[in-house]
Amino acid sequence: MHTLARLALIGAASAIIGTVEGQTGGVVAGTAPGKAAVAETIKLTGTITAIDKATRDVTLKGPQGNEITVTAGPDVKNFDNMRVGDQVDAQYVEALTLELKKGGGMTVARSDQGGVLEAKPGQKPGGVAGRQVTIVADVVDVNPATQIITLRGPKRTVDMRVPDPEQFKRIAKGDQVEAVYTQALAIVVEPSAKK
Repeated sequence: MHTLARLALIGAASAIIGTVEGQTGGVVAGTAPGKAAVAETIKLTGTITAIDKATRDVTLKGPQGNEITVTAGPDVKNFDNMRVGDQVDAQYVEALTLELKKGGGMTVARSDQGGVLEAKPGQKPGGVAGRQVTIVADVVDVNPATQIITLRGPKRTVDMRVPDPEQFKRIAKGDQVEAVYTQALAIVVEPSAKK
């Protein structure tokens, strides 16, 4: 299976778990001249209440008692090591950085990178996946009256409002903006405590 398809499946699983399980996390944002960044971390927790080995269905229960059943695809390693009562912990990080490139000169493009690290045979079920998308766009218009810049990227053109006057005054037609979007997900299944 392609890495991006795996990431999509893992991302979908985290979204499903997040609707059911307890979650905590935080958001961090910051700026510097010509730069802006924001990052969010979400931690999710659930307990396995049922496993159907024939269909590979796993039922997870959150702290409020909500349950959801997810299917562990063939790429989930060490499926047979999971047991009812085991705890599933997931941590998801998402970040976006924007950086002004004065005067341009870079190729307008999009690049994607990703990777998956899976549990080895005999280890606890789990894994880590991540992806990073980098886009370089040209500043093709700057409207001081509305504080909106127009960016032309490799596939489309978008208008973006820049609410900070100090940041806005640094931007000129002909500059470029480099945006980097990063996602990472780590999932670990911990055995239940022995009674």
